[in-house]
Amino acid sequence: MSSPARYALPGLMLGAVLIGFAPIFVRLADVGPTAAALWRLLLSLPLLAMLLPFNGAVRPEPATGDHATAAAPRRNYRWLWLAGFAFAADLALWHRSLHLTSVANSTLLSNLSPVLLALTLHFGFGERQARRYWIGLGLAVLGAGWLVADSLRVDAASALGDLLAVGTAAFYAVYQFLVSRQRRLFTVVELMFHSGLAAVCLLLPLTLLSGETLWPQSLQGWLILAGLAFISHIGGQGLIAWAMAHLPAAFSSVTLLVQPVAAAVFAWLLLGERFGLQQVLGGIVVMAGILLCRLSMPALTREPPPDKPAA
Repeated sequence: MSSPARYALPGLMLGAVLIGFAPIFVRLADVGPTAAALWRLLLSLPLLAMLLPFNGAVRPEPATGDHATAAAPRRNYRWLWLAGFAFAADLALWHRSLHLTSVANSTLLSNLSPVLLALTLHFGFGERQARRYWIGLGLAVLGAGWLVADSLRVDAASALGDLLAVGTAAFYAVYQFLVSRQRRLFTVVELMFHSGLAAVCLLLPLTLLSGETLWPQSLQGWLILAGLAFISHIGGQGLIAWAMAHLPAAFSSVTLLVQPVAAAVFAWLLLGERFGLQQVLGGIVVMAGILLCRLSMPALTREPPPDKPAA
C-alpha cells in the first residue's frame, strides 16, 4: 500500500469531523442560508487560486477495473463544473431545509446520500457489494436516525423542508460520484477550485434572487463565514476529496456518516444542545455500521495498475 493510501481513511474521517462544524456555522451566520453557502465557496476561492501554480503535474493513478475515463484531463473539466453545480444545489437545498424543518429531520434526510450512491453504483455501474456492506450501511443510517430521533417530527409544516433535505442527499450523492471519478485525473486543488467556481456561478444569482441578507453585519459574522470556508470547506471537503482518490466511493460515502455524529457533539459542546445516552448509543451504532462496511472490503485502497509498481 502506498504512503498516501495509508492515510486515506483517517483523512476521510477527519474531513467528515470538520464538516460537522458546518451546521453550527450556518446556524450562527448573520446572512441568509443561500448566502452562507455562497460565502463558504467565495471565501475559499482566492486561497485555492494561489495554490494552483504550486499544484504540480502529479495526478492519481486510475485503479484497475474502475470506470475511469482515458480522456485528457482538460477534456474533463466539464465534469468538475457539473460536480460544482451539484454541490451548489446540495448546499442551497440543505441550508434552506434547516430553516423549513427541524435540524434533526434535515440532518437525517440529507445523510441518505450513501444509500442513494450505493444503489446507483449497484444498479447503474455493476459495482456489487457484499451482504455485510449492506447490513453495515443499514446500521449506519439507523444509528444516524437514532442520534436525532428525539427531535424528529412528521407534520405538514415541515414537509417542504424534509423534501429539500432529500434533494440535498440526491445532489450530494451526484457530487460524491463525480469527485470519486475525477480525482483519478485531477488534483485536490484543481477539483476544489473549478467545482467551487462553478458552484459560485450558480449560487450568486440564487442568492440575489432570494432577497436574503448577503453581507455579514459584524466582524463576528465574517469570522463565522471564514470558519465555514476554511475549516468546513477547504479543510473538511478538501480532505474528503483527497481521500476519495484512494478509497472506493461506496465506502467513502458511508464513512461520511461520521459527520452527523460530529455535528451532534459540537452542538452539545458549543451550543449546549442535548447529548445524552441516546445520542451516545446512536453514535456507537453509526461507527459499528461503518466498521462492518470496512470489513466487507478487505482490499480497501485502490492499487495502481500492474505495469506501474506501487511507491
